[in-house]
Amino acid sequence: MHTYLLMAIMFVGCQSAPDTTDATDPTEADIVAVNTALDQVHEQAARADFDAYFALYSDKAVFLGTDATERWPIADFKAYARPRFEDGGGWEYHVLERHVDFAPDGNVAWFDERLENVNMGETRGSGVLLRENGAWKIAQYNLTVLVPNELARDIVQRIREYQSSEL
Repeated sequence: MHTYLLMAIMFVGCQSAPDTTDATDPTEADIVAVNTALDQVHEQAARADFDAYFALYSDKAVFLGTDATERWPIADFKAYARPRFEDGGGWEYHVLERHVDFAPDGNVAWFDERLENVNMGETRGSGVLLRENGAWKIAQYNLTVLVPNELARDIVQRIREYQSSEL
């Protein structure tokens, strides 16, 4: 009995505490830099500045649009956006609210933001940013249309009807 107790004590004593040495709180500079990158995405899109807009994205970024078919790796998203930006169209979203969190290593941030757009109304943007060579780059951006719960069933039914008519 004493042997089992001694073994249990030794086992527990040998257990190490969780490693938190790489856990860091984001610095104020990181918080500002992530928010600035996200603000710049919206500003450069509204200005239709193709180069400045896409400089904010990672080379492997993906943009998810509001339509189920809109999953654009960055090269495809650039091809979609280029004619719109060249026409000076772009798109304009105004931030209503934003939340940003960071991974323990401080090199990944994720966000969600409520946005307002003239055509789409209130939407939500969410995604992930990565620190690349000291700069925060968008790795994924997901734009969604917000549907009040009270309307969701009707909207889902309309979508189903639309999809079945497309077949």
